[in-house]
Amino acid sequence: MTETEADIAASGYRAERQLFDGDTGTFPLQLRQTIVRLLRGPYIDGVADPRLWTTVLDNRQVIADYLCEIFLVLTVDPDRKIAMLTPADVDAPHTTAIQPRKPLRREETLLALRLRLLLDRHAGSGTDATISRAAAREILEEHRQPGAVDDKRLEELTDASLSRLLALKLLLPTELAAVYRVSNALAIALPFDSIDQIPAYIEALARSDAQELLDPDLLDAEALDPEVLDPELPAPAAEGHASGSTVPNNTSANEEEL
Repeated sequence: MTETEADIAASGYRAERQLFDGDTGTFPLQLRQTIVRLLRGPYIDGVADPRLWTTVLDNRQVIADYLCEIFLVLTVDPDRKIAMLTPADVDAPHTTAIQPRKPLRREETLLALRLRLLLDRHAGSGTDATISRAAAREILEEHRQPGAVDDKRLEELTDASLSRLLALKLLLPTELAAVYRVSNALAIALPFDSIDQIPAYIEALARSDAQELLDPDLLDAEALDPEVLDPELPAPAAEGHASGSTVPNNTSANEEEL
């Protein structure tokens, strides 16, 4: 079969985009860079990275099709301008997260859920949802384990929880010391059908003494089911789940994928 002029032109175009030996040149450099950024995680913020965000929007289906081949789903929230990857739910070996993420501990989960409520309450207000270290400490103090009175331990848990959420970029630093902005990505990482569900989860989790409950890679509904955390607490009518990036850690030491 002889090559058509279109085939020859396409081959020449790909050859121009080849960056190394064996490179097919199928995708242009900017698209490849965007895919790598998604894989590195934890997400692309359209406000912080408008160029990458535009590339995602312009090539959404191409990116989604490509990532499906490695069992990843592209999630895009046009309103919040957030794009992130979540693992596909496939019941087969060698299809799970490329590198499992360390689960969030009880206090980190409690703080994340309270921040999710705060984020939703600020939606449409035109202002950022923020939290101070002192407010985070008050939240964790409110949900202390019964009998826990060690204030030094509370301080350590507060700092550790904030550090983890900062590493996941669910919290972002501000110009003010010890004040953090809640990332819009938290709404995708903890997608509830209704925020009215969240207090029940918080109450159930507060009663639980489990140390690792929220898996940033893939959290099914049962993992945050109040009946699982506390059999005496009625479950809400609908359930939420959380998810995040699923690729090797190529970020800096203080940045972790979801």
